[in-house]
Amino acid sequence: MEDGQTPDSGVEDANGTRIHCGHRNWALASGFVGRARIAVAVGLAALICAGGASAAHATHASTQELTITASDGTKLACGLVLPSGNPPVGGWPGLLLFHGLGENHQYMETIANTIAPAGFASLACDARGTGASGGKFDLDGANDVQDARDLFNWLAARSEVSDTQIGGLGISLGGGVVWNAAAAGVPFKAIVPVTAATNLVSALNPNGVPKTGLLGTLFNYVPGSSWDPTLQQARSDLLAGNVTGTVKSAEAARSVRSQLHTLNVPTLMLQGRHDFLLDMDQALPAYRLLAGPKRLYLGDLGHSPAPNPAAEQLTYFGEVVSWFGHFLAGTGRVQGGVVLAHDPWDGSTTSFKGVPATRHVFVNLPGTKKLASNGVATRSTRLPGGPLETFGDGYLTVRYSGANLWGRLVATVAVKGRSTPLTLGAVNLSKPAGVIRIPLSNQAVLLPRGKRLVVTVGMTGAVYSTPQLPPPSARITIGRITLNLSLLKKPVSR
Repeated sequence: MEDGQTPDSGVEDANGTRIHCGHRNWALASGFVGRARIAVAVGLAALICAGGASAAHATHASTQELTITASDGTKLACGLVLPSGNPPVGGWPGLLLFHGLGENHQYMETIANTIAPAGFASLACDARGTGASGGKFDLDGANDVQDARDLFNWLAARSEVSDTQIGGLGISLGGGVVWNAAAAGVPFKAIVPVTAATNLVSALNPNGVPKTGLLGTLFNYVPGSSWDPTLQQARSDLLAGNVTGTVKSAEAARSVRSQLHTLNVPTLMLQGRHDFLLDMDQALPAYRLLAGPKRLYLGDLGHSPAPNPAAEQLTYFGEVVSWFGHFLAGTGRVQGGVVLAHDPWDGSTTSFKGVPATRHVFVNLPGTKKLASNGVATRSTRLPGGPLETFGDGYLTVRYSGANLWGRLVATVAVKGRSTPLTLGAVNLSKPAGVIRIPLSNQAVLLPRGKRLVVTVGMTGAVYSTPQLPPPSARITIGRITLNLSLLKKPVSR
């Protein structure tokens, strides 16, 4: 398929017959963790499109609630979902499903019951320290990886499940478990991390500035007393806005980025194109580094401010079931490359052989403004041409002086008249004057023709709120600002 070509939504069945599947339905969790509800209603035709070898014979599923004891003795509350009918020779292909923070295994059973008619057996459990499971919450750490290994072995030992054809799917925090378990050698045949982090440093505290405006809500999904003792200090430090050695150590131990070049497992990634918690830079470097079969779907899904349109859920669910159908059941065909859903969702996607090409635009925004405490400096500009579409890593260059008790700069770039920024960033200040570069979060957003862009620089913001109010005596003078935006060479949205 050529770059920029919109792919056919159909797949080929085992006999080579083209089936035009249209849309499938899957409502994705959208917290870090995910808080939205799943609503799934996939017809038999869509499940056949997914490539399930026994879809025509497995139209129902059975769910068994059970408790599985991990290798360290921790009790995990789980649910096993099996297709009805007799399993094929060698057993049903299996899936391990991992939920996001604030959810539970019953949440993932909705997905399992949808996939079961395509001939997949699924096991989902409450993460340790959450829901009805015992133990302490480990934030995708070594204990969670060992649990994934134990659950893989438990599922593989079932007589009605294949002991080799097992995949893993995780949403947000659960996607981190899938990444880390695969890197640790859990022998998944295919994986699907959904809106997941590959580098917790750049996700939670990029450029050394914690996203305290988000972390308070997210971390409180699990009470502090339920966190693993080794994480207690890191949790407290981050909530206080401090990136300590303890924080860095905890994040590094739970980040898969440095190991991605060793992974050969077929990987489908789903990532949000407008997500302030886990932006596209959690997935794009992973796509470049992975050695095995890979595909990246970028759409309007994910964490805030992603709109998560219901109509698009049909499409990316189809990507998931097709991927597992091909690599676990050996049916249908899938393609690699990067798929970019149009924004706003219009029922179409554009496919690229690799990461799409970009270009940069630079705009100087002159001026001088003295700020006190919660003050902000605002500049605006109108980019020529359009429509334009952001994609890739941009930045602001800010000249400043007279910084007194002004510890950082927080920046947003927005379309005039819209309350939600296109992108944002923050950086700490170490000198009273100078020129500072503020990296901007990698977001893919449509810029309508003729609309003005508004750049705002201050000390705080919704994502980068300050744990304490800035002191009244805080002062800084903001001088010239240079905006560098990365844009798609050829926009796909309208």
